[in-house]
Amino acid sequence: MLDGKKIVLGVTGGIAAYKAVEVASRLRQAGAEVHVIMTRAAKEFVTELTFREISGQPVASDMWAPVTHWNVAHIALANLADAFLIAPATANLLAKAAHGIADDMLTTTLLATPAPLFFAPAMNSRMYGHPATQQNIATLRSRGAHIIEPATGHLACGTDGPGRLPEPAVLVKALDDFFRPEKTLAGKNVLVTAAGTVEPIDPVRYIGNRSSGRMGYAIAAEAAARGAAVTLVSGPSSLTPPEGLKRFVPVETAAQMREAVLAVFPAIDIVIKAAAVADYRPMTVAPNKIKKDAGEITLRLEKNPDILRELGQRKQPGQILVGFAAETENLLAYAQSKLEKKNLDFIVANDVTKPGAGFNTETNLAKLIARNGTVEEFPLLSKRELAARLLDRITEKNKAEL
Repeated sequence: MLDGKKIVLGVTGGIAAYKAVEVASRLRQAGAEVHVIMTRAAKEFVTELTFREISGQPVASDMWAPVTHWNVAHIALANLADAFLIAPATANLLAKAAHGIADDMLTTTLLATPAPLFFAPAMNSRMYGHPATQQNIATLRSRGAHIIEPATGHLACGTDGPGRLPEPAVLVKALDDFFRPEKTLAGKNVLVTAAGTVEPIDPVRYIGNRSSGRMGYAIAAEAAARGAAVTLVSGPSSLTPPEGLKRFVPVETAAQMREAVLAVFPAIDIVIKAAAVADYRPMTVAPNKIKKDAGEITLRLEKNPDILRELGQRKQPGQILVGFAAETENLLAYAQSKLEKKNLDFIVANDVTKPGAGFNTETNLAKLIARNGTVEEFPLLSKRELAARLLDRITEKNKAEL
């Protein structure tokens, strides 16, 4: 759920600051863009260089550092954050945050951000249990802040009790759970196709396309996160199938994809055909590798079955069918024509010549055309975010038809 999210990690001056390094690493491994703000005291425990190398981003700490661009640093970070995590959150930081004190980069940014706030208190047990600290935590919680309760155990000061910073995996999971969508597709059977198909010329060579499968895999992952029973039928791809799938069916050719899709289609509620199916295949496949000394060769091609059109012909009331149109010209006209000819409910249209919208990219720039003719234009989004927007619209359609 953290893929593509912008997380600001605030690190304060507690002995547990070393754990924040692993938090930053885990967030980045989960696909998040991590920006670190350190207090002056935090730099007594961990260096800026460490966080800069782990996060891949500059570290903010000094309100009075020379300006290298026109963005005011604390405002820029406050505005870009999808979530703000302070780990460790010392008693001093909690007090400042509760009372609106802004006397350094971290507290100033906290006061300016509209992003959801997560505090992970870490301190001596008596400090944690002190009425002032508990009142500050209650104040922050009353304003909507999320408090990640400290663990109990042996503390650096030599005492035992509550006050340990939770393990990095726990902190990352708290953010992941926050972004995890509601189970709006619980009870729904969803079929997603992804990646390109390949059509053999001989045992070594094939006709294919450049599809990586990222868009389809992102849709499958998002649908599974929303509670759907997801079947993912995928052409060859280097991607790892998402967690939570009901079934993963690897295929190679268009004929194999058609067979896999038709086998489950009658029980499916929502079909999203994101695969780039080869339109043609060689009429004959050489039994052995064609040698270079064969000279010029001529390939005779025949059309592959149009899987999406066949699904549109077989579609039953209540089933939702979504297609994709990857075009290089006349985007809306071609996409609208495809929607009508293939009896689709939605079509996602993208011009693959646009920067960030082609094959093998982490992002997509798309338009969503509905059966009623409405066109929704999305900005450049991560493919997971585009998947979320698409499933939002499908869910809205389902609700409208109930």
